[in-house]
Amino acid sequence: MKIAMFGGSFNPIHNGHIMLAKAFAKELSLDKLLIIPTYIPPHKLGDYSVSPEQKLDMCRLAVKDIPFAEVSDIEIKRQGASYTYMTLQELKKIHPHDELYLITGADMFMTIHQWKNPEIIFQLATICGVPRNDDDISHLAQQAEYLHTLGAKTYILNANIMTVSSTQIRNNISQNQSISGLVPPEVESYILKNRLYVK
Repeated sequence: MKIAMFGGSFNPIHNGHIMLAKAFAKELSLDKLLIIPTYIPPHKLGDYSVSPEQKLDMCRLAVKDIPFAEVSDIEIKRQGASYTYMTLQELKKIHPHDELYLITGADMFMTIHQWKNPEIIFQLATICGVPRNDDDISHLAQQAEYLHTLGAKTYILNANIMTVSSTQIRNNISQNQSISGLVPPEVESYILKNRLYVK
């Protein structure tokens, strides 16, 4: 099977994340895509106190109608510092004979060689990046060539993904502005019902 890991703070998960997940699933013929919210220590939550359980709830609502997508609490259960190489090692134990992919945004793709134990990441998964715009494509291609010299396998998605950020959504909510169209409807309802991200 082809299984992709898509990690992030997902605070909250939004339509850009969903578009990215669907685009990679189609392009790579994925059998499974794991949405893995990172654990954020309570003291780092700042003004936006969303519990790990609420993040998991929102992620599950966002992908409930996407058959290949699954939400994993592997990093939230681990707590503490969650490094990508550790999560990939754990996934490899669960899926020893499957092909693993790591989905990253442009910024992460450009810095992944500086992460903790990048050689383990490169050994365990194909690194997938997505450009934010046309200018990004050449930068990502150059980075891919460099990563190949370090032993990495890479894949760059050539697609236009909706530009939206979790920060923008939190700001909209704190300023009483609409988030319709930025997050899945079920996630919007959940946020409003639970008064999340209201300062």
